[in-house]
Amino acid sequence: MERRVGTVSRGIRCPIIREGDNLPDIVVNSVMEAAKSEGFELRDRDVISVTESIVARAQGNYASIDDIAADVKAKLGGETIGVIFPILSRNRFAICLRGIAKGAKKVVLMLSYPSDEVGNALLTYDQLDAAGINPYSDVLSLEKYRELFGENKHEFTGVDYVQYYADLIKESGAEVEVVFANQAKTILNYADCILNCDIHTRVRTKRILLENGAKVVCSLDDILTAPINGSGYNARYGLLGSNKSTEDQIKLFPRECQDMVEEIQSKIMDLTGKHVEVMVYGDGAFKDPQGKIWELADPVVSPAFTKGLIGTPNELKLKYLADNDFKDLHGAALKEAISNAIKEKEGNLVGNMASQGTPPRQLTDLIGSLCDLTSGSGDKGTPIIYIQGYFDNYTTE
Repeated sequence: MERRVGTVSRGIRCPIIREGDNLPDIVVNSVMEAAKSEGFELRDRDVISVTESIVARAQGNYASIDDIAADVKAKLGGETIGVIFPILSRNRFAICLRGIAKGAKKVVLMLSYPSDEVGNALLTYDQLDAAGINPYSDVLSLEKYRELFGENKHEFTGVDYVQYYADLIKESGAEVEVVFANQAKTILNYADCILNCDIHTRVRTKRILLENGAKVVCSLDDILTAPINGSGYNARYGLLGSNKSTEDQIKLFPRECQDMVEEIQSKIMDLTGKHVEVMVYGDGAFKDPQGKIWELADPVVSPAFTKGLIGTPNELKLKYLADNDFKDLHGAALKEAISNAIKEKEGNLVGNMASQGTPPRQLTDLIGSLCDLTSGSGDKGTPIIYIQGYFDNYTTE
């Protein structure tokens, strides 16, 4: 019988993960039990994805706000620190800010506007237009911001992040000054020891600050790159990718997990004879059209993956073929022509008009986004995703 189903993404339930758990065994057992329970068979090139959260939990990769404070003070001097371009997030940044403030006497908090890097809005462009403000050049004090715009609460959280962040800094024992600007070098009018908290633009921001005379510049990936008093750490990403665990503790992005994905791949091969691909995923890379929020607050979608997930898709656009190359064909003849085109396609379709409109993105970014949407971030209880048919095409039997 002809196959009628293409890609399938399944959320796989597993036990609650604790520090020290043997995660490769848990992942493999959970997948095998799900296959038996639901009646599906593992196939070559299936993909097993494991959310970064349970990887970090199994590693025990946690740190406290006091650990953050100690590292910030050691690296930035403990006096006046400019903290620039953080995202507006209770889960992602607020607890880090408490630790940062505990490591300083004064924090000059410079917020980008009208929104943060991932789209969380302080204001709208319509508000800026009405007030005659140019966000590319104008620098606003807190007083001027309030005079022009008053209190602005986040559409989804109902939080006034300007007040919230200022209060967190003061409650942590530091003096606070809030500034609104979009040019990184503006902060140098207030401080010369800077912590730039942007994620995907951090390298450029650090370069601009150093070129314009900053004394010390750290990015979030420079903080907690090594253990502080026995804490967790991430040598590559530091605080990037961390989120709130408790009121006084963060869970860091997982470290050194390449061996884990390869171990899972090997165990599945030993049990089933099937060559699956395995990856760790965090945030997907999609943007919400309603809230204008880009989901990707992690430094990467996938910090570890097996070799078969390197690269980008190499696909033809079926509707292009149907409307152009084979526009005069119908039914079985059309199906046969398209099938033959797929079978005979080049190994690299870059520049080929028949591939236009296919996603020119990394496989791990595409698959990670699918996984994040499948697992969600709440109470589904499916931190393992099993994907079948992702690498199939129209001709796959």
